[in-house]
Amino acid sequence: MGLGSAALMLLLASLAVRHFATTSWPLSHGQPGLLVAAGLLLLLAQALKALGWARLFTNRERPSPLALVAGNGGAALIGVVLPGRFDDAMRIAVVRRYPGCPAGLRAISLSLVMLGLIDSAALAPLAAVAVAFPGAGIAARAALAVVAGAGIAAAAVIVALPRLAGSERALRFRLGRWLSPRTTSLYRATQAWAFVFGCWLVRGVACFILLGTLGLGYSFPLALLFLCAGAASAALPVGPAGAATQAGAGTAALAASGVGASQALAASVSVGALGVFSGAAVLLFALAWRTGRLLVPARTAA
Repeated sequence: MGLGSAALMLLLASLAVRHFATTSWPLSHGQPGLLVAAGLLLLLAQALKALGWARLFTNRERPSPLALVAGNGGAALIGVVLPGRFDDAMRIAVVRRYPGCPAGLRAISLSLVMLGLIDSAALAPLAAVAVAFPGAGIAARAALAVVAGAGIAAAAVIVALPRLAGSERALRFRLGRWLSPRTTSLYRATQAWAFVFGCWLVRGVACFILLGTLGLGYSFPLALLFLCAGAASAALPVGPAGAATQAGAGTAALAASGVGASQALAASVSVGALGVFSGAAVLLFALAWRTGRLLVPARTAA
């Protein structure tokens, strides 16, 4: 990752900070210790997501975990200032330009398609559990049922894809011959699902802590509803800035559960801000680590 890419990442970070500096700042009303704990959980979730993403590459083309963490961090920042789906473009750009990345553009793009399916499949159990809680309204339960159904459909595609890619009909085409050895096996897909499911669980606990310390009450059903609403909005093919879309979906979910509109908006902005800052933190860490590794040989040679 060259100086131009680093400058771009720093520019995005400054834009994200400026964006949240001009909005209400309800995080100041939370307990500092709980806010720190939630931030650390979100950092752990970033690491789990990167480990799950790594399982979707072949051993020969797998980028380093730091490259994938940096890609997720860049996506979190770009979601503040650009419309939805630009986050995946940022993931591809950051991972591809990270030094030592062996994966090409097509391999990274294929991994992101699989990651989206894994995300939906990993979220399905949480959505199904949230449907069973009595606190959610009819509309919220219907939306959660759609999320759970989409996750089940995604899991079916993941199971069927290796057989379809390896079929004789698919191997007749050039794309099929390229895709067949790169299709995620059921074993690696299960490993990726376990990591991504752990990521969603950790995010759920972080939402539980944040909603509680912001005065909405410590409620796992409410946290799961908020989490699933934001995740479902992220699946939209196009829309306003990704962070704004997820904040709007989270606000609507909280309001449908009886939370006041202003309080729901404040909580959604707070969770979004902490998520963006955790993404910026992992991105800056990856940049600093790589820069340090490049400077050590230069100092040794000098």
